[in-house]
Amino acid sequence: MSVLNRWWTQLRRRRDERTLRRRAIPEPLWQLTLARFPFLARRDARDLSALRALATLFLAEKEFHGAHGLAITDEIAVAIAAQACLPVLRLGLHQYSGFVGIVVHADEVVARREVMDDDGVVHHYDETLTGEAMEGGPIMLSWTDVESAGETAEWGYNVVIHEFAHVLDMRDGVPNGVPLLPDRAARDAWCEVMDGEFSLFCRRIDAGEETLLDPYGAESVDEFFAVASEVFFVAPGDLLAEHPALYSLLSRYYLQDPAAAV
Repeated sequence: MSVLNRWWTQLRRRRDERTLRRRAIPEPLWQLTLARFPFLARRDARDLSALRALATLFLAEKEFHGAHGLAITDEIAVAIAAQACLPVLRLGLHQYSGFVGIVVHADEVVARREVMDDDGVVHHYDETLTGEAMEGGPIMLSWTDVESAGETAEWGYNVVIHEFAHVLDMRDGVPNGVPLLPDRAARDAWCEVMDGEFSLFCRRIDAGEETLLDPYGAESVDEFFAVASEVFFVAPGDLLAEHPALYSLLSRYYLQDPAAAV
């Protein structure tokens, strides 16, 4: 490590330590957050301590904006931060360094879209969104969906984890269901499992079968990765039972085994 890199690392460490001393999430608010989101609370004490610290640093780095007059309270900010930091609990907060802004709507929003078909004809349509991640930010979230994450975990739905999985996916510049991996061998191994699981999932959806994973995951492999990540964190035992190879792949990437805490 160069002298400049050592200096920067030490400077960042001192800054983070100062943030954790001065701006730590208050205990009552942290306990309220854990009570509302049981998939967080079931983690062990070591994980929860690390998650609280990571969420504190996340709050210091990101800028929250309420859409259409929505007031961003500490409750809203901490609820989002805690869920957003769960996927990077072992990977580190630098995974989210490519954006700053988080826009929170009170509820889902309708976005006007346009797409050009193969004949060059532009079609317009409306799309209802509960969240959206764009490369470079901002991240858009519906507070209604964030707030109900404790209940919707039963069917493997979590809008925060979904959108932040997209952030991880886009770290290499391409939203293709393949996060930034250390080398070509790791990428090839990832694609072998992910593509196989995605193809099988699409066949099940086409056959009209009921699935653990949200059928929306059949839209594309990047949506499949985001949907699978939701279930991995909020209903890990179910994912392990139904998709053991996919669970193992995500466990190796996220460096976590959440099913062990169930």
